[in-house]
Amino acid sequence: MVLTAIQSTLRSSTTYRRLSDRVRYARQDLSGAVPTVPGLPYLYISPFFILFGIFLLFPAAYTLYLSFFDYVGVSNEILLSIQMGPLVLTIPEISNLEFVGLSHYERLIFRDSLFHRSLFNTSFIFFVQVPTMVILGLATALVLDAKFIRAKGLFRTLIALPVATGLVAYSTIFLLLFNGEVGLVNYVLETIGVGAIPWLGDGFWARITLVIAVTWRWLGYNMIILLAGLQTVPEQLYEAAEIDGASRWQKFRYVTLPQLRPVLLFVIVSSTIGTFQISQSRSSSPAAGPRTPLSPSSSTSTTRRSSS
Repeated sequence: MVLTAIQSTLRSSTTYRRLSDRVRYARQDLSGAVPTVPGLPYLYISPFFILFGIFLLFPAAYTLYLSFFDYVGVSNEILLSIQMGPLVLTIPEISNLEFVGLSHYERLIFRDSLFHRSLFNTSFIFFVQVPTMVILGLATALVLDAKFIRAKGLFRTLIALPVATGLVAYSTIFLLLFNGEVGLVNYVLETIGVGAIPWLGDGFWARITLVIAVTWRWLGYNMIILLAGLQTVPEQLYEAAEIDGASRWQKFRYVTLPQLRPVLLFVIVSSTIGTFQISQSRSSSPAAGPRTPLSPSSSTSTTRRSSS
């Protein structure tokens, strides 16, 4: 408090004002004397484009280039030699490549059954998981945004907590929950008379298990983003809709959804990217055995970057 009072007293003094005016005028004169360099703004933003080209654009272009070649063997030839005075910089050719054109793509599209199975699994998960996750995230955000809900902070924390769960931990938990013999889910189903389901031994139910696991983990992420979008909707729009006699559904359809359109687009795009990042090296089918996408022994990784 004392320091604030001293600062306000100094700033209100005549000497301080005169000194600040002199500094401001001197800075303006210095700015006017500095010559304008053409293209200087592009120099400021060039580090981003340089790093983007080195670490993102070049690897993608080089990978596309390598897809038209077949690996033959290790090469001992020199790819590039640069003479720098007494020093000679040589870049060796790592491998011999044989140009095969579009043969890799032809084999992948028409003759690779593993690729077809993986594409089917990924498409199935995409068309089931993304709509489910977006709808559940929006419904959860609407409920937590309601005025009659108490302890909102507690519920938000509990729903968003699975996002911080490690991949190995939550995979192990779901393996135990959906185990065909000692799993809690099948125990409950048998108790109510439904019967056990081969969650990890059947291809269809293994995909459903993966959808449930991924949705459980990333539902809170989408909920937080949608809840933040709901809280930015102006309250005056709802009041105007109530004056016009709009029902709850009409307010949701004509006020909430249009205002949430950019946020919904971001959630759908991020969920789509995360879904297609789910990679499977072996499809879960009865012929493939009990190995499933949730099994630690498989090379399946459920990796998300803004997440679904």
